Amino acid sequence: MTGIQLPGLATGLDSASLIASLMQLYTAPENVIKAKITTDNSKISDLQYLNTQIAALKTAADVNAKPAALAAFTASASNPAITAKAGSGATPGSIDISVTQLAQAQTSVTGTYTNWPDNPPTLTIVNSSGVQTQVTAVTTSLDDVVVAINNSAAGVTAQKIATGTDGSGNPLYRLQLTSKQSGAAGAFQIYRGSTADLAAGTATDLMSDPGAATIKVAQDASATLWAGTAAQQTVTSSSNTFTNLLPGVDVTATAVTSAPTTLTVSADVATSSKTADTFVTSIGTILANILNGQKTATSTDATGATTTKLGTFTGDSNIRAVNDSLISAATDPVNGVSPSSIGINISVDGNFNATVTFDPDKFAAAMASDPDGTQSMFNAISARVSSAANLVSDPFQGTLSSEIKNAQSEVSDLNDQVASWDTRLAARQAALQQTYAALEVAVNKLNAQGSYLTQQLAGLTNSSSSSSK
Repeated sequence: MTGIQLPGLATGLDSASLIASLMQLYTAPENVIKAKITTDNSKISDLQYLNTQIAALKTAADVNAKPAALAAFTASASNPAITAKAGSGATPGSIDISVTQLAQAQTSVTGTYTNWPDNPPTLTIVNSSGVQTQVTAVTTSLDDVVVAINNSAAGVTAQKIATGTDGSGNPLYRLQLTSKQSGAAGAFQIYRGSTADLAAGTATDLMSDPGAATIKVAQDASATLWAGTAAQQTVTSSSNTFTNLLPGVDVTATAVTSAPTTLTVSADVATSSKTADTFVTSIGTILANILNGQKTATSTDATGATTTKLGTFTGDSNIRAVNDSLISAATDPVNGVSPSSIGINISVDGNFNATVTFDPDKFAAAMASDPDGTQSMFNAISARVSSAANLVSDPFQGTLSSEIKNAQSEVSDLNDQVASWDTRLAARQAALQQTYAALEVAVNKLNAQGSYLTQQLAGLTNSSSSSSK
């Protein structure tokens, strides 16, 4: 008689695989939630990127809505010795200028010394306003005198210059003293002695020493406007740059000019066009982002089955509203005049998808024929775009901002559900493991009982055979 065998864990049943298969079924609802979280997070990321783009557009629109947004000018000079730079506030025009003198800082040189002749070395420096600064060096060393002057508030720098040796072979030096400020206002006088000595009339002018001299006098740059006419006028500058010589125009001279130089300020259409082009392009970039987010993608697997994946923005009414509002803000007429008149156009592709484009040639022509009208229209368009963008991206009430917050709240709720499912599934898995473990114990006991019964039956059979002999 064969032994009694019960199928079960003891005979090779793979309980781990069984539990894994069961758990796969139990986790299906949670996997649906997790897939939803992944999809929502992807859309949140796309919405945040779009919202950031629109917020940046609003910032640019606010700047472009200002009256001087397209007020770009360039300045030129007929003489290379003069350069001109146009900035904010510049207006078209021209003027003749003759540079008669360049600005320079005072430079003076002392007599020759081996060491400073006075002990302690005390100097008084007087600036062009009469302010006196007393300087005292720690020793008679010329190096210490240089340090004392350079560390003072006198506005003068000192350098020690080697000039040979005296009759005894001792090295001789001069101090070169230079004003830190160019122009007439940087003029200074320097005396040997204290401020008290100067007041008493006992201080001596350092430039009166043998060999001392002022090699560059402090002077302003000087230029003549309208030279040779009754309106001739001289203008000066402490530097070689005449700031705001014309409104918003700085003029810098590098040399004296022998003849009048013509300065010309004209509209910088290229810069104005770039401003408008950049703005319109940023709108088009946002619209392209929206369009890409609405596209569907179709793929075919190895079996030939086709799968269609909807775009992140497909069916989103808020996104459609954003798209339409930006196109309207950029291309709707302004006071009955189409923005296309200044090169801002609406373009529609073969699938009826609209975008905004820029025509630089048309814009340049508009700026040339009617700069004020072009500026006014561009300002109005920018203001409308700013308003439309604000309705979308405002951190508190913007439609996209609100949609992002709602989606984030939904993801938070879904994550709570996943956490709850994790707890329940962990308990279910533990219960299954306990059940199968108990089953294995039970089957082992039954197998043991079967083996015992088999042995007992075998014993009875042998006993019966012996009795019959």
